[in-house]
Amino acid sequence: MIDASDVAAARRRIQPHIRTTPLIQVETALHLKLELAQHTGSFKARGMVNRILTAAEQGGLPDAGVVGASGGNAALGVVYAAARSGTHARVFVPRTAPAVKVRKLREMGAEIEQVGAKYHDAYEAAIRHAEQTGALFCHAFDQPEVCAGQGTLGTEILEQTGGRVDTILVAVGGGGLMAGIAAATEGKARVVGVEPVECPTFNAALVAGKPVEVGVSGVAADSLGATLLGQVPYDVAVRTGVRSVLVEESDIVAARKLLWDQRQVAVEHGAAVALAALTSGAYTPQPGERVVVVLSGGNTDSSDLG
Repeated sequence: MIDASDVAAARRRIQPHIRTTPLIQVETALHLKLELAQHTGSFKARGMVNRILTAAEQGGLPDAGVVGASGGNAALGVVYAAARSGTHARVFVPRTAPAVKVRKLREMGAEIEQVGAKYHDAYEAAIRHAEQTGALFCHAFDQPEVCAGQGTLGTEILEQTGGRVDTILVAVGGGGLMAGIAAATEGKARVVGVEPVECPTFNAALVAGKPVEVGVSGVAADSLGATLLGQVPYDVAVRTGVRSVLVEESDIVAARKLLWDQRQVAVEHGAAVALAALTSGAYTPQPGERVVVVLSGGNTDSSDLG
């Protein structure tokens, strides 16, 4: 479990290594948070830097370095954070990871292994590596330090809006970003977690009263393809009253294209999920409700946007 004090500590720790990303106003009561401009192209750098720097402060990093698993974005964050900390990283990603993310990992000099067809396959391989070598495991979304680091995005939103925000829409995969923002803005703004109907980890957890395994598929599965919501994100979401909204596949594709056509902003499908809640009508703001939509990542092949 984390709260605003954990996010504040994370911000002090990671500030030298993280960009403050732009917040742009597109309508009177609507802003877009362009987290795709973050180092590595997504919010994941925030949490991974906090995880690794915290471990370094608490006793040093192991000789075996650090290890992580993801569909691509969290792995990029691990490699970036490891370099900032003077250690080396090994990352595991599924064979289905987008080519653009794998290419970026190789360009960053990552030790990378592609295993299995889903995030869970890469996760299990990373856990085995950590157990065998003693490397520090960096979870993509279910560690307090990771969630707190992601929450610094929420702190930025409060500062950039002068606290004049009612609702923050954010896409949910494993839930780390949702949890961090909810902790950072608790009592100051409501958070709405948006998911594709094909990847409903958060919605299913709320229905079941605990995180439960779900099937995942669809255009956003590479970044939102966790089959189980994290326990830390679940606990924070329940405590803070995060609302769940589901969007259809076609609405995600349309929202992504709309961002390109009208704003010349290229995002991955997982990031377009948050905007799809508005453009599809799945979430309808009240008159005058001040909304921020988090565009969480831009590691995408833009060839299908023209």
